[in-house]
Amino acid sequence: MTVANGFTTLNTSEAAAYLGLGESTLEKLRMTGKGPVYLKIGRRCLYAQHDLDAWLAQHRRISTTRAA
Repeated sequence: MTVANGFTTLNTSEAAAYLGLGESTLEKLRMTGKGPVYLKIGRRCLYAQHDLDAWLAQHRRISTTRAA
């Protein structure tokens, strides 16, 4: 976990643990464009914690058929 420019960034392993997902699942979501927004810095993929929170909020459901 790194704090830079006023926000916290997590690497893929940390972000996956934060979201309760496996690293490979998060990588597949990133590859298909269905995962949270990420930063690409050189070869590293980083996730801002507020982007992870926003992605989680977008996936809230109140039943299996309706969004929250």
